[in-house]
Amino acid sequence: MTMPDEVLIQAAGVTKVYQTRDGEVESLKPLDFEIRTGEFVSVVGPSGCGKSTLLKMVAGLLPATSGALTLAGERIDGPQKNVGIVFQSAVLLAWRSVLDNILLQAEMRRMPRAEAREKALKLMKMTGLEGFEQKYPWQLSGGMQQRASICRALLHDPSLLLMDEPFGALDAMTREKMNLELQRIWSESQKTVLLITHSIPEAIFLSDRVLVMSERPGSIAAIYDIDLPRPRTLDIMGTPEFAQHAKRIRAHFFSEGTLDH
Repeated sequence: MTMPDEVLIQAAGVTKVYQTRDGEVESLKPLDFEIRTGEFVSVVGPSGCGKSTLLKMVAGLLPATSGALTLAGERIDGPQKNVGIVFQSAVLLAWRSVLDNILLQAEMRRMPRAEAREKALKLMKMTGLEGFEQKYPWQLSGGMQQRASICRALLHDPSLLLMDEPFGALDAMTREKMNLELQRIWSESQKTVLLITHSIPEAIFLSDRVLVMSERPGSIAAIYDIDLPRPRTLDIMGTPEFAQHAKRIRAHFFSEGTLDH
C-alpha cells in the first residue's frame, strides 16, 4: 500500500506526568513522531511503559502534560469525533443483538437510524459477520465478538482507528486468523490504524512501521520500517526477512532485561 505524504497524527515533545499523593510521576518522556494518512503503525514496549496512555492521549481521553499533539492539523483537546476505538475486551452489551450493539455508536452520536443500519450491515458483511445480525454476544466466539467491536468503531466512518491490544485475550490460532482479518479490513476500509500490542510478530505482520518504546517512563527507543510485501500471508512469518525484523526489535527488550510475550 503506497503511503501518502499527508500527516494525520503529529506529536512534538509530548509528555505525560501524573500528580499523585507522593508527588509527580513521569509516565511519558518527550515523544516526537508522525503517522501518515492510511498508514498502519504498531506500538510495542514493556508493560507499564505508557503505550495505552499514549493511545488515550491521541483519542483525547487524557490530556498531554506538555508538547503539541495534533490530529489532521488540529490540536487534540478533548475526545475526538473522528476516531474509533477498539479495546482488548469487545465490551458488547449481553442483552442487545450484534447489530444493535454496533448501532449503539449511532445512538450515541445521533446518526440517522436508517443510514446507520445500512452502514452497519455493510460493515458486518465486510468483516464476515453477515447472518449473525440477530445473534447475541454470548452466541459468538471471541474473535467474532471483536469483529463486532471493530464494526462499531468504524460505523461513524472515522479517519483513525485506535486499537489497544484487541486480540490479547484470544488463543494463538484465533489471534493469527484475526491478524489476517484486520489486514484485510484495513486494506478495504483505507483507515489509518494505530495498534498497541505486546506481540512483536503481530506488530511486524500488520504494520508499515513499528514504534518501539522503552521502559517507564516511556520514550521512543526506535521506529522501524517494515518493508515486507503486501498482502501478507502467515507464511511470511517463516522468512529470513521477518526473522530479521523480529531480532532487531527484540534486541531492545533483551538489552533492558524485559520482554513481554
